[in-house]
Amino acid sequence: MTHFLMILMTSVLVNNYVLTKFLGICPFLGVSKKLSQATGMGIAVTFVMLLSTAVTWPVQTYLLERFDLAYLQTIVFILVIASLVQLVEIVLKRYIPALHASLGIYLPLITTNCAVLGVALQNVKDGYGFAESMVSSLGCGLGFLLAMVLFAGVRSRLVDADPPECFKGLPITLIAASIVALSLVGFSGVANGLFGA
Repeated sequence: MTHFLMILMTSVLVNNYVLTKFLGICPFLGVSKKLSQATGMGIAVTFVMLLSTAVTWPVQTYLLERFDLAYLQTIVFILVIASLVQLVEIVLKRYIPALHASLGIYLPLITTNCAVLGVALQNVKDGYGFAESMVSSLGCGLGFLLAMVLFAGVRSRLVDADPPECFKGLPITLIAASIVALSLVGFSGVANGLFGA
């Protein structure tokens, strides 16, 4: 149980895919202007990460490795993720049209969100079993959601800020993102102390 908790906590805080590995930056910067959109995107990405891991792990284990087709891993994983994102888009459009409309173009961008592909590939690289991969994906998704919500809060404050002219727009946004990323650096020591990693 401690092993799974360690995987979960390090995936959320220490190895946060957005703030420490810089994967998934496009939706992080694009959809973090409003808290509701950021939360919706974070939940959708978490769901896609879990779903893609649940599909890619058996495909890798029982198909690609068994038939010596590991060289097709990236292509197969991209196809699986693209299919799953289309499924999520159809479900959101049918059952939660307000969220579908608010996410707009960013929902199909989950297909190209390198964080989703990165999680699936990293789980295989780390040699995780199915349960470990699912916990890792949940942690990475929750870490993505945490980063989105934190940054949405910061960006809501930037609206009222009056930075110098040269920092207005994207520059102040990137500076704020780097400061938010620095806030997670201290958690690596906490994880080491709690779990002895």
